[in-house]
Amino acid sequence: MSSGIVRHSENNRMSLAVEAGGFVFLAGLTAVETRGATVAAQTKEILQRIDHHLAEAGSSKGNLVSAQIWLTDSATFNEFNTVWEEWVADVGKPVRACVESRLADPALNVEIMVTAWR
Repeated sequence: MSSGIVRHSENNRMSLAVEAGGFVFLAGLTAVETRGATVAAQTKEILQRIDHHLAEAGSSKGNLVSAQIWLTDSATFNEFNTVWEEWVADVGKPVRACVESRLADPALNVEIMVTAWR
């Protein structure tokens, strides 16, 4: 009997994506290649990773229902929003929360976690 839950990119600690109940839940994603770079550069990389993981689970940014964003410095809010608004320009906008918070690695400036309909 299937649980109806599909996990993607699972390791000892977590899955990067989980499909359940018609939704795709992504883990909080941070930059890998652009660690230490600007908020804009890190955001672009993270959004590309979101596109990849959503596609892997059979969804897309057009199906986003929720986004949670952490910035290490609220002064970068406009820099982040410039990249975000370009990314969601041609799709319906999800509900969203954006807060200032320290992240686990000081080279990281942005973390984004999204949920999408599949």
